[in-house]
Amino acid sequence: MKSSLFYNTDSLILSVLLFLGIVLFYFLGFKISQHQRRRNPENEPAGFGPFEGAMLGLLSLLLGFTFNMAASRFDMRKEQILHEANCIGTVLLRADLYPDSVRREFRSDLEVYIKERIQYYEAGGDEKEIKLSLQKANSISERIWNRAAIISQKNEVVIKSMQMVPAVNEMIDVVTSREEIRNAHVPESIFGMLFILCFAGSFIVGYSCKSKKADLVILFSYSLMTVMTVYLILDLDKPRQGIINTSLTHQNMYDLQNSFHENAEVKK
Repeated sequence: MKSSLFYNTDSLILSVLLFLGIVLFYFLGFKISQHQRRRNPENEPAGFGPFEGAMLGLLSLLLGFTFNMAASRFDMRKEQILHEANCIGTVLLRADLYPDSVRREFRSDLEVYIKERIQYYEAGGDEKEIKLSLQKANSISERIWNRAAIISQKNEVVIKSMQMVPAVNEMIDVVTSREEIRNAHVPESIFGMLFILCFAGSFIVGYSCKSKKADLVILFSYSLMTVMTVYLILDLDKPRQGIINTSLTHQNMYDLQNSFHENAEVKK
């Protein structure tokens, strides 16, 4: 169940809030610096001093670490989708090893199973729909497994079952793996720390500004580059909802579904 504020909130909204927060903290730091200068003209900001460099360096480090975490998990999700499509495809092919009566039963269940796995993806972030789809898919996969287990006890199909049973088992196991990686998001505490560092870094940049007027070039350059990076991280962490998504990889599941219609047309 996704209870994360950062996961449930639209990435664009979070990015806009981050941008506004960076601008606000920049001007806050700038105003405090100007106020202190008026009270004590000799109090000049030291520019990019050790503390400022350390703070911005820490922000850069956390941005890089978080981006790498989100990107690696995005790749893992793509791999799991492709792996599941291959596993189902293997079971589908090995069903052809059996007599027509058994083959039709396998293919009938597999067709419904593929539809449920597609529905699992199309549910997006709707946890109720995802849970319902998982339950239906598990029920169908259990039926497929029971059939394969019963048939494997017949001596005349021992060799065929030695190929079919492991394939069905792997097809079932990959569902758990895929659900686990779907839930593996960047921890909310890391996002929270990232936002705090963005605000703190902005405050320091504003405070250390030597000009009597706010440097809008530095402000908007820092703001835009930071917000764009954070947006990409948030987008990568939501592969079903964002601009960067796994829909192209999931096309393999649709191809499996379409194969049933193609075979039906060939038979006609």
